[in-house]
Amino acid sequence: MRTVITAKRLLNGGRIVSNPVVVIEDNRIASLDSREAESLPTSAQHIDLPNATLAPSFFDVHIHGAAGHDVMEGTPDALNAVGSFLATRGTASYLATTVTATVDATLRAVEGIAKRIASAPIPGQAQPIGIHLEGPFLSHAKRGVHPPDLLLAPDISLFDRIFDAAEGRVRLITLAPELPGAAELAAHASARGVRVSVGHSDATAADTKKTIGAGAVSATHTFNAMRPLDHREPGILGTVLTNKSLFAELICDGIHTAPELVQLWWSAKGPERGILITDGMSATGMSDGTYQLGGFSVEVAHGRAMANGVLAGSVLTLDRALTNFILFTGASLDDGLRLLTANPAAMTGLTEHSGAITAGGAANLVAVDDSGGLLASFVQGKLAHSWT
Repeated sequence: MRTVITAKRLLNGGRIVSNPVVVIEDNRIASLDSREAESLPTSAQHIDLPNATLAPSFFDVHIHGAAGHDVMEGTPDALNAVGSFLATRGTASYLATTVTATVDATLRAVEGIAKRIASAPIPGQAQPIGIHLEGPFLSHAKRGVHPPDLLLAPDISLFDRIFDAAEGRVRLITLAPELPGAAELAAHASARGVRVSVGHSDATAADTKKTIGAGAVSATHTFNAMRPLDHREPGILGTVLTNKSLFAELICDGIHTAPELVQLWWSAKGPERGILITDGMSATGMSDGTYQLGGFSVEVAHGRAMANGVLAGSVLTLDRALTNFILFTGASLDDGLRLLTANPAAMTGLTEHSGAITAGGAANLVAVDDSGGLLASFVQGKLAHSWT
């Protein structure tokens, strides 16, 4: 059965199509055109969204879990639950993000995640398309909630063990630049096709620049778990904000980063290098209570996830991050959409899987209103949810 979607406009990277007609067949984009150029196909389900902008589905490069499950469980049931929930919030692709744990627990997790990545995408379910290692090569001084006894110095042989256990599916690693061996690991990981992100760090500007020179391309949840900005020692944060080539993540929930600092980040990184993330944990989409992040407990109440008095991930979703971002900065919808579609795809090099709507590609797209509010989510050709 064919499905035809029509809307007010379609944003696809830098291209805008007025009055788009998108035809979905066999869970893929059969054609993409404008109503002026093509009459509506017959014998098809027609979904008309007359006030909506269509765009590629969202891509979250930093998420630990949702729907009561943590990706480090590594099981089909856990990953399917996470994927089903994310699809209802407009996300079709994500990097399953680990947290610092024992080496054995990390190996088990990435083995299970790799199997899910290699399996066929499921209609109506977000697909993990890579793994983000957040730990264990992080700073003790800026560890956040990562267990201090499990943090390790950068170790190329251990990285290779994890990479091999993940069947080469590791796509991103967070690394503290000040740690001995960080630059060497950054160069090694980059050579194996893994993107390096600086974060969880008390690094000086010199440390940070050295690791960027060795291959780092992004920054992990800018402002959070970073040395504060100082007018004589700009540190990691000053370097991240002033390096024009570096991508930078941001958790835009109004809790992790104040609106004024969101504006500063936007002024510094702009529409080409900003990436909105959730850092979502297992409580995302759930009621308040006690949940797991990796191997430790987190208390969630009133939108805050806390462990031992420290923020422990979030319960943010990318659709909400988009509306918050537009509200906090006054940025255009088109610029905001880049931050969770084209930019994460470009940073990870996964443009063949995410970030664009293409004829013959997977039917992953969202419909949003002028403020970024989610109206509908289509994942692998299936209408995952509609608010219209």
